[in-house]
Amino acid sequence: MGIIDLEGLEVRLGNRTVLNGLTGALQGHVIGLLGPNGAGKSTLINTLLGFHRPSRGSAHVFGLDTHRDRAQIRAGIGYMPENDSFIGNMSGVRFVRYMAELAGLPAGKALERAHEALFFVGLGEVRYRQVSTYSLGMKQLIKLAQALAHGPKLLILDEPTNGLDPIARQRMIQLIKDIRKEGSVRLLISSHLLPDIDETCDEVLILKNGRIAALRNIEEERRSNRSFMELETVGATEQFSVRIRGLGCECACFPGGRIKLVIPDHVEARDLYVIASEQGVQIRRMNQRRDSLEDIFLRAMDQEWAGPAHVSL
Repeated sequence: MGIIDLEGLEVRLGNRTVLNGLTGALQGHVIGLLGPNGAGKSTLINTLLGFHRPSRGSAHVFGLDTHRDRAQIRAGIGYMPENDSFIGNMSGVRFVRYMAELAGLPAGKALERAHEALFFVGLGEVRYRQVSTYSLGMKQLIKLAQALAHGPKLLILDEPTNGLDPIARQRMIQLIKDIRKEGSVRLLISSHLLPDIDETCDEVLILKNGRIAALRNIEEERRSNRSFMELETVGATEQFSVRIRGLGCECACFPGGRIKLVIPDHVEARDLYVIASEQGVQIRRMNQRRDSLEDIFLRAMDQEWAGPAHVSL
């Protein structure tokens, strides 16, 4: 059982199927949620929060059903929305206290936790100012503070670095890393910025057209120490791929003669040139490197690629 378990999850909004057959167990300490606009990221978050009822299948958070147990789930989740949702004439500390009370904390405890959360995110000195006077970066930080104040088990951050300048972005990333290091809170981060996910997450879920395009443990891939190679070829045939696989390589072919390989330690570049010569194939370009989150994402988005989502080339 994962932190989040999806079992054939389907969500329909009106006559449109927005999430279609999502199945998987998300077990990372910090889970990244990626996908283009319209992929279903916001719908998945709202389903986990209990706002959308599955039309088929189910979703569970810490073993609790997102529809049947939604009140209990919300009490254990801190949510930082993408869009601002402030009461402008409230001071920072009053706003965070109010949100903590809505999450179920008694008034005295909510005030105590509001002060702690604001100091943690770096807004201690401005906590008595009205939220309407805060800068964009400060508003992002207070959204994080209100999500943390009631002591959630799961923190959902929707575009946490949205609109931030480089310094403010790095500050937010460091806060996320500090929360991860502390260890008591799991995180789900939705972002369209690959570097944010790459820097903070140990697992990534990629959605495309309402389906799971890829589910990866980033930490395991970083530790795999496998050698990756990209080829651009002319005249490559299936037999060429078969011969390469015969060397012990994993191989995936893409349109335009592009081939991606996972190379075992005993295979060298000259071995590939030998096979190419024997097969009458031209190798126009060869690039050896490690796989990256960008590679995983672009491969998941490649409509022409017919390989299964779990292949990790």
